[in-house]
Formats: sequence, C-alpha cells, structure tokens
Amino acid sequence: MSQVATDLAGKHCTIFSADAPACVLIQPTGTHELAGLAEEAAQIQQHAPCDVSLVSFPVTDWNRELSPWSTRQAFGSEPFGGNAGETLRWILEELLPALALPKTMPCVLGGYSLAGLFSLWATYQTNAFQAVAACSPSVWFDDWDTYIAAHEPKTSYVYLSLGNKEHKTRNPLLRTGKARILAQAERLTQCGVNTTLEWNSGNHFQDNAARTAKGFLWCAEQLAGQEKPYA
Repeated sequence: MSQVATDLAGKHCTIFSADAPACVLIQPTGTHELAGLAEEAAQIQQHAPCDVSLVSFPVTDWNRELSPWSTRQAFGSEPFGGNAGETLRWILEELLPALALPKTMPCVLGGYSLAGLFSLWATYQTNAFQAVAACSPSVWFDDWDTYIAAHEPKTSYVYLSLGNKEHKTRNPLLRTGKARILAQAERLTQCGVNTTLEWNSGNHFQDNAARTAKGFLWCAEQLAGQEKPYA
C-alpha cells in the first residue's frame, strides 16, 4: 500500500491505497489512534485475501461525532453528544462520492471503541456497507440493548470483538460489556447476519491497531469468499 494524506470532502484524510483495490475500508480515527495507523495498514496488506484500500478520516470530537444519541458518559461529567447521524451523512453523501469508487466496489466500515459502536449503529441505518468491523465496540452505551432489540440490521457481515478483561472493572456501565456483546452477536445471528465474535486477550487499551486490523481482515475474507464477491 502507498500512503497519502489528502483533503477529501473537507477533512484531512489518510489513505493507504493498493494499485487495484477490490474493496475499500472506511475508518473513523481519533487523534489517539493516528500513531498505529501504519501498523494496522501493514497487517491488512500482509494478510488480506485481496487488494484493499484503507481510508481513515479524522474525528476531532470523539464523544460527539460518533455517539448515536445523547446520553451520560462512562467517565467524567460531559455527556455524549449524539451527532453520529451527521457523521454518517458525511460519509455517504460526501466522502464516498469524493472517493469516486466504482459502483460495484464493496465498502467496509469499521473502527475501535466508540468508532466500533458507530459502525454497528450504521448497520441499522444503511445498506451502503457490505460488511462492518466493530472492534471492542462501546455496546455498554445507554439503551443500546433496547435499540438493537427494536431494529433490523441492513449489513450482510459483521465482525465483533472484545477483550476478555474489558468487563472486569468497577465502572457499572463498562461491566455490562460482556453481556452486551454476547447479546449483540445473538441478535445479529437471529436477524440472518453472518456474524463472528472474537475474544482478544487483555483489556480495552491493548493492541488497538492489531485488533482493528483483524476485524477488517475478517470482513475482507468474507467478501472475497462470495461466489460473485464484488458484483
């Protein structure tokens, strides 16, 4: 992959591009994740079953831009801002057209932590993404369990992961993570979505780039395994 930083639809994006990509991976990225992007892209390039491009766009206000609705924070007093709808609109109406992808090019949306929850939420909003990688998603988010019980996903493939120590905390919200991710996987399967749940060793703050790469790789493998993968 070649790496280039470029302005797309008003945001300064980082693109790791293959010469002839068979699918494109879209990732909301916080400033705390930028240092691991090259490592993540290298792992994807090494192990992907087909050529892919990774498009990372910046998220400057993590709690506002990626949260599906306003609610309390897990830490601190500032609540989540609930502006995920505007972020998704920007991806669909501005970023994807700016990328000028072929109509048959499949898109995968994915991310880590709150970006993972945002990606999961997007599966209930649009069928624009053929697969979603929700890596250690913030499924402890208030009312998320109620939301998924009342809505149908629109994505064919969903990758879920969680660290096996993430729920071992005194924080009452974060303690629900294990039960919530199991319920999420079960609900997706019930709805006919090809779903996998991978347990990683450790807590939430370990190997973020490698865990995200694994999620994107699983999605690429599912798409490449279809009889007519990109038609």
